[in-house]
Amino acid sequence: MKSSAVAPAEAAAIVRLASEEAGFAQPPLPGAARAAAEPGSAARTAAGARSAGATTAAAAFTDPLQRARAFAEPLLANQWLDTGEDALAHADGVAEVLRAIGAAPALAATAYLVYAGDYLQRPEEVLRKAFGEHAARLVSLTRQLVQIQRAARAAVVPGSQRALQVERVRKMLLAFSRDLRVVLLRLASRLQTLRHFAAAHRPCPPELATESLQVFAPLANRLGIWQVKWEIEDLAFRFLQPGEYKRVAALVHDKRAEREQAVERARRQLAELLSATSLRAEVAGRPKHLYSIWKKMQGKGLDFSRVLDARALRVIVEDAPACYAVLARVHERWRAIDGEFDDYIARPKSNGYQSLHTVVLADDGQALEVQIRTRAMHEHAEHGVAAHWMYKEAGARGYAGVSAAGEFEERVAEARKAVLRELLAWQRDTAAPGSDSGEAPAGAGAAAFDDRIYVFTPQATIIDLPVDGTPVDFAYALHTDLGHRCRGARVDGAMVPLHTALRSGQTVEVVSAREGGPSLDWLNPDLGYLKSPRARAKVRAWFNAQAQQATVARGRELGEKLLQREGRTALKLDGLADDLGFKNAEALFEVVGKDEYSLRHIENLLRPPPTAPEEERVALQRSRSGTRRGGVLVVGVDSLLTTLARCCRPAPPDPIGGFVTRGKGVAIHRADCTNLRHMAAADPGRLIEVKWGAAGQADPAGEALYPIDVLIEAADRGGLLRDISEVFAKQKVNVTAVHTQSARDRSTAWMTFTVEVPDASRLGPVLAQVARVAGVRHARRK
Repeated sequence: MKSSAVAPAEAAAIVRLASEEAGFAQPPLPGAARAAAEPGSAARTAAGARSAGATTAAAAFTDPLQRARAFAEPLLANQWLDTGEDALAHADGVAEVLRAIGAAPALAATAYLVYAGDYLQRPEEVLRKAFGEHAARLVSLTRQLVQIQRAARAAVVPGSQRALQVERVRKMLLAFSRDLRVVLLRLASRLQTLRHFAAAHRPCPPELATESLQVFAPLANRLGIWQVKWEIEDLAFRFLQPGEYKRVAALVHDKRAEREQAVERARRQLAELLSATSLRAEVAGRPKHLYSIWKKMQGKGLDFSRVLDARALRVIVEDAPACYAVLARVHERWRAIDGEFDDYIARPKSNGYQSLHTVVLADDGQALEVQIRTRAMHEHAEHGVAAHWMYKEAGARGYAGVSAAGEFEERVAEARKAVLRELLAWQRDTAAPGSDSGEAPAGAGAAAFDDRIYVFTPQATIIDLPVDGTPVDFAYALHTDLGHRCRGARVDGAMVPLHTALRSGQTVEVVSAREGGPSLDWLNPDLGYLKSPRARAKVRAWFNAQAQQATVARGRELGEKLLQREGRTALKLDGLADDLGFKNAEALFEVVGKDEYSLRHIENLLRPPPTAPEEERVALQRSRSGTRRGGVLVVGVDSLLTTLARCCRPAPPDPIGGFVTRGKGVAIHRADCTNLRHMAAADPGRLIEVKWGAAGQADPAGEALYPIDVLIEAADRGGLLRDISEVFAKQKVNVTAVHTQSARDRSTAWMTFTVEVPDASRLGPVLAQVARVAGVRHARRK
């Protein structure tokens, strides 16, 4: 039966073509061999001597596998891997697995070089000279991936994040697999490691077994390498759940080989039957294995006797009518089991999956499942929403009780399927008979995830970033607050600039301040501080929050000044905002700070509406003294109400003029008042002559005091208002009101003091004292 991602023929072709790319260069000349062995210094180290001996031994062989083993043997002798395996025995096992799945000797030989590189001083240089550029590049990439996987497996990760760490390992494996050769080498290596633990009767580390089951087995499944896939699954199942493994094994009466023979026999019979009836079809078959049987029993709650597809065939035909024709032939050849027929062609699944499923009794009396579909249905199941490998790995989505694949499946499923299609297209386009070039095709050098890199925290947690991601991106990926406080970074222990482009496999440590925020330079794309859109959005959000806080502070300041002028400082701000229709005071001050809401609305709320004016008339009244408090006499009129204008604040001995108002008597202005000139020009008939009364005619209740506005401009600083107020107090000048305003940059402050004096001449000495206050630039009467 075809694999869940790649047909057997296609899988074999991929293995063959990928292995051909690993072809080594011709054996180097003796001089080149000597150069490869020399460490480049006067004194040779022990590793350099072993390298020289290995290169000399390898030069005697022309077969790539023999050359590689002869090169690696003196380096790997008496060396042990971190899993406890003998290094040379492991390399032998990996080469054997690769040969078993159809890899060429050149690719199998690479297994020796990968592990030999750990014991060379300059592995890339030595291998390039001894075996060629392409072999050295493949070994370098594979060794880098091996080292990163070891670090990730050794990382101390909380149990709640273990699934996320496994998913990151899965992404990283695909990202580092720049061609199919790396994938095949890693799959073979993992299978050999599991075989080692099984043969040695030693417990396998749970982290390694879990990674094998959740990462490597699905990868082999997608590539259609069934020999590797089922063995990894069964061995990992054996180590993770030994009790269940033994139970299922006991339930399976016939041996695996016997089951495979039975399925192959049924496949040949059905193929011959369809050929005899002129039905063109592709028939493939495979038996279920222990892990897949247990998974179906566990997920669907079935007894072993109900697992009817422990043996299965898949038939692919040209069109839908041919599906039903094949179904008829199957039911003619074998007896169908009642209730075990499903027509997903007439009634597709909700995810679009289409196929005919039936279960029959084979010649040996055992159940045999047969799936029949067209090529288009098969392609949809392979690469569409209802992909069979997604069905097999869907976890909770496919079977109850099995953990889902996680967020990784949702985010990169489409990208992963596109990669698979690209690899298959590359295989079909470049597979030419007799091609023995060691040059890798263009598609082989393309990374599965060229837009991502994978780096480590000091605790070996994997963090994925956009390609060319920086330490700032890394900091924001860990935590938003850490990103805001990021001030430096160490990459592999060395301090680097924050705009340094990171590479997969590096270990990054963030140097942060205790408090602070990001720099505006980080948002400048030309400076290269940020590559991640997510991190860029977090920086923008921080600056937007700062701008909002400044806007609210400005609006609060304006609002509080208004309340001070109105004498309503005790008013609750949230209550005021509620009366104006805002959620809270902060919402009110934000729109005030943006100049989107006028303070006039607040003034109208604070001030009661004015009473209806009385009939306009000139108010004449007789004064017993002929004067009023303030000592203003109207020439020619003995008893006329007078008021001092607030626009110019007149005070003796200012030249003054009067203007007859409607309902408020005569308004007294300074003679140079702009408002008086405008009113006189508009209605000269209302202008009236007035003068200050004699000192003896002042108000008998006490000395008359006149309000005068004083304007002060000064450099803004703390304590400025206090210092100026102290000057007025020392001069015995009463201050009735103060209004202050500061520039946006806090460099200048403008203040307006309303003071009371008996006459304007008293103001001169006072202003002179104010001008001496530190920071005051000038002080004058308004």
